[in-house]
Parts: sequence; C-alpha cells; structure tokens
Amino acid sequence: MASPRRRSLSRARSWRAEPIGSDFEAAAGDGVTLRGTRDGDGPPILLAHGLTAHRELVVHGSNALQRRGHEVIRYDARAHGESDAGPQGSRTYDHLGDDMEAVLAATVPAGGPLPVLAGHSMGAHTLVGLALRDPDRVAGLVVIGPAVVGGPAPDGGSWDALADGLERDGIDGFIAAYSEGLDPEWSETLIRIARDRLSVHRDLGALAAALREIPRSSPFDGLAELEGLDVPALVVASGDEADPTHPYAVAEAYAESLPRARLISEASGQSPLAWQGGRLSREIATFCAEDAVRERVG
Repeated sequence: MASPRRRSLSRARSWRAEPIGSDFEAAAGDGVTLRGTRDGDGPPILLAHGLTAHRELVVHGSNALQRRGHEVIRYDARAHGESDAGPQGSRTYDHLGDDMEAVLAATVPAGGPLPVLAGHSMGAHTLVGLALRDPDRVAGLVVIGPAVVGGPAPDGGSWDALADGLERDGIDGFIAAYSEGLDPEWSETLIRIARDRLSVHRDLGALAAALREIPRSSPFDGLAELEGLDVPALVVASGDEADPTHPYAVAEAYAESLPRARLISEASGQSPLAWQGGRLSREIATFCAEDAVRERVG
C-alpha cells in the first residue's frame, strides 16, 4: 500500500471549473493523450495555460469570449491537469508545440477559420514557438505574461526547489518553497491561488518532473526571431510588484520585437491584468475584432 505522501503525489484531487461545453481528447505524436474542453460558437480561440496551471486558468473561468461570439478551446498541457504525464524527457517546448498542433488538428477543421492563440507564460512561449513554425496557420497571438526570451536554456534554479518541495511534501512542500521571498502585500493571494491550481492536477509527481524539464528547454532561439513574425499580436504585461516572475520588461521586449504587436497592462496599483479573467477576456475579444485579425481569420 502506498504511503499517504506518495498518494498525494500521484493522485491529487481532480477538479476544474463547472463544465459548460464538451470535453475532447487529442493524441500527440508520442502517444500522450491531451484532454480539454471546447464551447461557444464562432471564430476559434485556443487558450494555453502556464506551468503548474490548468485549462481553466488562462481567463479564470470567464465566459466573456463565448458571449462575444467565439468558440473557446482550452486543454491541459502534458503533465498537467487531466492530460497524460508523458515519458521522462518529453516535457519540453518542442513537445509542447507538437501538443498544441495536435489539439488544433483535433478541434479546428482544415480550411475553416484560422484560430487566435492566447496563452499565459509557458502557454505564451509555446504559441510563439508554434507561430514561428508556420505563421500562416494562425490569425493572431495573445502573449500573456511571457517570462523567457529564448536562447540557451537556463539551469533549474528556483524551479528545482519547487519540484523538491512537491516531491517531498506534496502541495504543502511546494507552498513552503514558493512562499519564500514573496511580497507580503501579495503573498496571501498568491499562496491561495497556488494551492487552488495545484489541487486540480491528478499526478503531482509528473508535475514535479515538468518543473525540472520545461524550464531547461527553450521555445525559440532568441527575440530576434520574433522580428520576422508578421502576425497581429497583443502582449499583456504585469507589474513586477505583484508578479515578479513575469517581468514587465520581458513583455515589453516581446512587444518591441513582434512587428505587429501592441502592449497593454493594468493601471498602477491594480492587480495584474493576467489575473482579471473578465477584463482580460474583453481585451482578447477586442483584439480579435480588429480588422487585421479578422482578415486573417477568414
């Protein structure tokens, strides 16, 4: 019989926001099954979450995009939520890009309207990497809270400490490592959000492995690659006080590098725009309604 600690790693409580659409599965090239939800009717928007998050945490349960006339497709990345863990060594941006292609192939008909891709952090890096493979397959990009600028992969750093805590003591161990150095003004909110999102994953052991592998991979070679990406883009930045792991300067650099991008952020003193699901959804919908995006949707 497995110890209580080991059970907490392999069978975390499976939860997500109230399902309002239809679930789907997509098969990645290496056999990993990706699980997601789709709902709404209209031009498609694919949502991709960040590291340790899940499918409902890009727009935080808001259905504003559906109300504005879009089909919204979201899925759990490998080793996250209800998707398969994937074999050791497969949690890399190359595989995440392949996974996103598999989800698009399963949900967006060939010859139909092109999708807008919107993602936070890891999801943002993944969709930029995918757009670099084939810019003509997407109508627009919404890059929310990017945290890396490509180039050589860094060492694990703080991600390894989070993985160590998760493996040692489950969610409590992750929180102990995560809470070190947080701004006291925001720490209570950040810890609550972290606990909520971690409770969704069915396999915390796989998530710990992803914490070691994904940060050591790179979605593209450097920001110079973005200068040739001729696709409409919206870049969403967050203030460093509340969200220092997604530096404002990195989002600013993306917006400067992408030739057709504009940058938005929350007003001074507000919580990060990336955390405000309803307002973020409205900003995405406004971007999708721009002529440059609508012309590409088809």
